[in-house]
Amino acid sequence: MSKPITIMHVLFRFGIGGLENGMVNLINGLDRNRYRHVIVCLADFDTTFLERVKVPGIEIHALDKRPGQDLRVWWRMWRLLRAVRPTILHTRNFATLELQLLGWLAGVRGRVHGEHGWDVQDLDGSKRKYRIARRVLAAFVQCFIVLSRDLERYLLRDVGIGVNKLVQIYNGVDIEVFAAEDRRHHSAPLVVGTVGRMKAVKNQTFLCQAFIALLQRRPDLVGTVRLKLVGDGPLRQDCAALIASAQRQHCVEFVGDSAQVAQHMRSLDIFVLPSLAEGISNTILEAMASALPVIATGVGGNRELVTDGESGCLVASGDVGALSAAIERYVDDPALRARHGAYGRQLVESRYSLPRMLSNYDEVYRRLAA
Repeated sequence: MSKPITIMHVLFRFGIGGLENGMVNLINGLDRNRYRHVIVCLADFDTTFLERVKVPGIEIHALDKRPGQDLRVWWRMWRLLRAVRPTILHTRNFATLELQLLGWLAGVRGRVHGEHGWDVQDLDGSKRKYRIARRVLAAFVQCFIVLSRDLERYLLRDVGIGVNKLVQIYNGVDIEVFAAEDRRHHSAPLVVGTVGRMKAVKNQTFLCQAFIALLQRRPDLVGTVRLKLVGDGPLRQDCAALIASAQRQHCVEFVGDSAQVAQHMRSLDIFVLPSLAEGISNTILEAMASALPVIATGVGGNRELVTDGESGCLVASGDVGALSAAIERYVDDPALRARHGAYGRQLVESRYSLPRMLSNYDEVYRRLAA
């Protein structure tokens, strides 16, 4: 048997999140005889989340990065590169891109960088310093993997990355785990919900505002419609304060972080993603695979996943009235919910399956390792 291809996956932190969940699916799904995986975190990792990785003896390292520029990270990363001698160095998102320079200096054969989405500090990619940094560091990267056409356009047009270095790969979702659910017999109340880290870029406060506005306009829905927020983070307190100020605590459920995402999706009737910015959202794909109609802000990769008027509805970020009206439309029309949910499921089965994603990554890795 030939020596396995060793992939060193580098990210800021390994814990609950869409990027991290996608990486878990990738590691679990790739051929275990062909690949060996090493995870490196700039900061730290969640030991509970690590249990989702099913590959025996997975190797993980934390570089314990301090806030701001921390030169110790470079030295620790250099030692790891020399000790592990990976075949492929796969960094993810801007915070890790500079480490590709070390990969080049260490003679790593395959150097891949993944762009998964936008950061709250640069929601639309307009900041010049980030563009310049990407352009300079691109010299040390052999392949950029972008999750959306939106990010692909940004790297091509705004950063100036050559088309020969770009590969666009959509996230994949396990269509068996996130199975379509028959909701015709669900009893009241009807549940509107979202799943995701509760931080500024995910903007769950926007959803809370729209839900409050809906109940103010339609008091007949109090008691028949509930809001479910799955996830934890800095915005949880802000959302709770909004709900309390409107005296709607009895209409809202805060779940906190959970590994049972598929189970929570099955409890919903309408899925909402109120983000300020997105790459390709795993939770949108999981909601579509669960045959849920999706309401999302028309930002980033959301426009690629949600077919407006067919699998869901796109609204302007920050337009409370538009989001409230979109929720109301689905609440009042069960046939529309079923039709849009079924179409979303069809899209996932045809375009966003996990085997398709795994095959695309396998092709990139094997080409760079050759």
